[in-house]
Amino acid sequence: MSAARRREALAGLAFVAPMLVLFLVFRIGPTLGAVFLSLTDYRLNGDWTFIGAGNYARLLDDRLFWEAFGVTALYTVLYVPMTVVLALGTAVLLHRTLWLRGFFRGLFFLPYVTSIVLAAVIWKWIYEVEDGLLNSVLGGLGLGPVDFLGSESLVLPSIAAASAWKGFGYSMLILLAGLQSVPREVTEAAVIDGANGWQRFRWVTLPLLRPVLFFVLVIEAIGAFQVFDAMYVMTAGGPVRASYSLVYFLYDSGFKFFDFGYACAVGLVLFLVVLVFSLIQRRLVGREVD
Repeated sequence: MSAARRREALAGLAFVAPMLVLFLVFRIGPTLGAVFLSLTDYRLNGDWTFIGAGNYARLLDDRLFWEAFGVTALYTVLYVPMTVVLALGTAVLLHRTLWLRGFFRGLFFLPYVTSIVLAAVIWKWIYEVEDGLLNSVLGGLGLGPVDFLGSESLVLPSIAAASAWKGFGYSMLILLAGLQSVPREVTEAAVIDGANGWQRFRWVTLPLLRPVLFFVLVIEAIGAFQVFDAMYVMTAGGPVRASYSLVYFLYDSGFKFFDFGYACAVGLVLFLVVLVFSLIQRRLVGREVD
């Protein structure tokens, strides 16, 4: 390597070094620390004992862990399609709308930048049995009241709907950018061939949108598996742990019972679950991305 190339490489390394150090200290370091702690019985006073895979073996026999896993999986199945369909439908409407497009784009994105705690409090009031907005409307129609957050069968769909309202704006903007990148010549050729609106969307737009759709599915699935705030604020994991997620279980293990090694094991299992789920999505949805 010539001296000029060496100086150029060193200059580039100097520019990225601060971010690289921050990444190693605040990302890689804690991750490796969590892996180590998951192999120990670590307590709040700093005492620890190396137990190997003991925490993971304990997880396999922990009924509460499997209940939380089931709740998280069901929530993900409810939340991800709901959010993606809402985001895609809104993006299509905004893509075809020319009047006040910027205004509506900002309006639909506004819930995303709202605090999740504030959004959860608002939706908790909307779902209230006695004086909630939704039950007031249902009562006027002679259909209420409905205990949305107190019913084991309705609590997860209710939280998923509130979370979808909160989070769909980000995916909407990504999908809107993907729609705007679809070549106009392709859709015009489909029109000339006699394809109607649905046929153009199904056989032209949607396949070209596959890479963007895959990205949206992955980030929404990751967010769904990490759900905690909405359940903590709206239901505190109830009723009867019907909204007790894996992250809620991790939170209780680490910060309620101070079993940090066990909590780290839960976190790493959650990471592996998200990784496997993302690989499955890539197989099903993103197989033509490359």
